[in-house]
Amino acid sequence: MRRNCYNNGVVAYAFKSLASFPLQAHVSARHGGVSPEPWHSLNFSYSRGDERERVLENFARFCGAIGKDPSEPVRTHQIHSTNVAQVGWEDAGTRKASCDALITDAVELPLFLVFADCVPLVIYDPARHVLGACHAGWRGTVDGMASAALRAMNAAFGTDAADVHVGIGPSIGPESYEVGEEVIGRATSLLPGGEKYLKEGEGVKDVLLFDLWQANIDQLTAAGVPEGQIELSGIDTARRTDEFFSHRAEEGRCGLFGLLTWLEPRGQGHRSQFEI
Repeated sequence: MRRNCYNNGVVAYAFKSLASFPLQAHVSARHGGVSPEPWHSLNFSYSRGDERERVLENFARFCGAIGKDPSEPVRTHQIHSTNVAQVGWEDAGTRKASCDALITDAVELPLFLVFADCVPLVIYDPARHVLGACHAGWRGTVDGMASAALRAMNAAFGTDAADVHVGIGPSIGPESYEVGEEVIGRATSLLPGGEKYLKEGEGVKDVLLFDLWQANIDQLTAAGVPEGQIELSGIDTARRTDEFFSHRAEEGRCGLFGLLTWLEPRGQGHRSQFEI
């Protein structure tokens, strides 16, 4: 990913592999907002103790930096599910209930999701010019969030996984994500070869680490996405709390960062994500 700094102090990351497509996908860092500690500073959650007015100002700053009207994005009430909602311009400015992925063919309609260790997925089908945005925590990963989004895009738009390009954003990495019996049990029972995503922590007995990144990559490739069309950011949020919020590393005393993504018009030239 490429780190972009804006005049208002906002910092956001963009996927290099998606830059040539008529698409925008921006993952916010924690800089450029107005929230104090422990949400410092570009926090998008007021369910964690921050004031609503500050969160709204943060969102306006983020949208302003990358050129979107903050009244337009479609949001979700995220519940760590594999529920997918198809949205259009009639949904602009609304929050979709009880889902963790949004899909659309509506040009310039922004989709917005929030994170603090869970995996952001941007799924783009250039053949049909359709877009998916997903939130995959451990539950979403073991239950098949990525494959559920691909199935929904196929059903709604005819997406062929072989055409798809995917960006996997900043999230807790395989060297940081210590898990307990519930995660271990679900991963080994629901993921094909689930044991391979678990390993012992270096120099630590009785601790297992879960590789969310590889689990999502394998889920995508099993569904037919070529591995060469998947970009992994490789940014571990638990080790980069200077840049991103991490629920695990900050013991829940943190904000949420965001993914804002939308389709640009085809065939008219488009702005690179690196030119905004």
